Amino acid sequence: QVQLLESGGGLVQAGGSLRLSCAASGQTFSTYAMGWFRQSPGKERELVARISRGGGVTFYADSVKGRFTISRDNATNTVSMQMSSLKPDGTTDYYCAGDRGALLATKPSEYELWGQGTHVAVSA
Repeated sequence: QVQLLESGGGLVQAGGSLRLSCAASGQTFSTYAMGWFRQSPGKERELVARISRGGGVTFYADSVKGRFTISRDNATNTVSMQMSSLKPDGTTDYYCAGDRGALLATKPSEYELWGQGTHVAVSA
């Protein structure tokens, strides 16, 4: 069973940047497409970015296009997301997640693996 562990969250000013990383244990990481979700207090968890098993195909939510970049390294079992031009959205938890589905999975229920989350706070 693959386990996921996120890191890289913290406090940043609006307009700043953060890089989130997710380390996966296990030998089957490359069989999972990976996504980054976020959830703010009182809101539903939403897909921010997704990357295919080999890394060649990516998807971004409209709200982050041009500002966030997802990447993965199957040799080191990691998936990362570079976040730039962060907006003062308050506090948000970011989660990495994995699924083996063949089609684009955008709903949390479609993902089999979840990390515990990392906290991001963007101040004005």
